Amino acid sequence: QVQVVESGGGVVQAGDSLTLSCSATGGISDDTMSDDTTYALGWFRQAPGKEREFVAASQWRGVTFYADSVKERFSISRDNGKNTVYLQMNSLKPEDTGVYYCAAEIYFYQGLIPEDEYDYWGQGTQVTVSS
Repeated sequence: QVQVVESGGGVVQAGDSLTLSCSATGGISDDTMSDDTTYALGWFRQAPGKEREFVAASQWRGVTFYADSVKERFSISRDNGKNTVYLQMNSLKPEDTGVYYCAAEIYFYQGLIPEDEYDYWGQGTQVTVSS
């Protein structure tokens, strides 16, 4: 069973930076881990009263994806040795406020993984950006 754990949320002011972390464990043994056999890890967020939306993803072979609304400000990076991705969020805006969820997928998917294709989800971490 894959477990996904997020951390790093908090309350910041507009223009500040924040880094979220997401770690995945279980499902893939360390000795079989590779660029092709690893977790795809994606970040999603949900603002109050709104649908959950895609933010960024780190998938197989180093491929990354970003939502248009964040691609100039957010950066996703990966520590394969720790099965962890980091979401560096710069120039935060009040509209970035929400619960940020990390999701994991172990089966290869060509292209950006749709939200409903992710099999494992974390509990979420709150990010609040005040104006």
